[in-house]
Amino acid sequence: MTHRSHTVIDSPYGPLTLVAADGRLCGLYMEGQRHRPPQETFGAYDPQPHAQGSVFARTREQLEEYFAGVRTAFDLPLALAGTGFQRTVWHALQEIPYGETVSYGLLADRIGRPTASRAVGLANGRNPVGIIVPCHRVVGATGALTGYGGGLPRKQRLLAFERAGSAHEEASCSVYEEASCCAHEEAS
Repeated sequence: MTHRSHTVIDSPYGPLTLVAADGRLCGLYMEGQRHRPPQETFGAYDPQPHAQGSVFARTREQLEEYFAGVRTAFDLPLALAGTGFQRTVWHALQEIPYGETVSYGLLADRIGRPTASRAVGLANGRNPVGIIVPCHRVVGATGALTGYGGGLPRKQRLLAFERAGSAHEEASCSVYEEASCCAHEEAS
């Protein structure tokens, strides 16, 4: 029998409900999220979600690092419940680099189902672990923002946040490369 529990943490995007099943994260839901399961399916409220080593403590820590701009990928045990196709899409979402976007069509190509962009969109909308499984990084064929279970304003904010962070990383790299180049020229 699966043991489920949940907790709620604060974030810059509003309260986030975290759900765990047998010590693995199986849900991250925003307030007002479309396709949010009923509260009674989340299991008991965890009164000690910050216990060292717990999936809730690790999730909170990694989300804090992400929102602080120091983490670009997550390393958490996940239990993603869905159809085989949905799980394939959710796995592919985790391969989209921080600060980048792909279209539903390109994601369909990546999973070997080039004509399934609509089905990819539906699976994307059912992603149970938003932000960590970055469904917000998928856009329409023209680059336009299309649906997001957490709402388009949140999707827009998440993408702008990541773009600002990745632009900062690129600028840091460019400064480093310029400094290396100059140091090399001075040594010559």
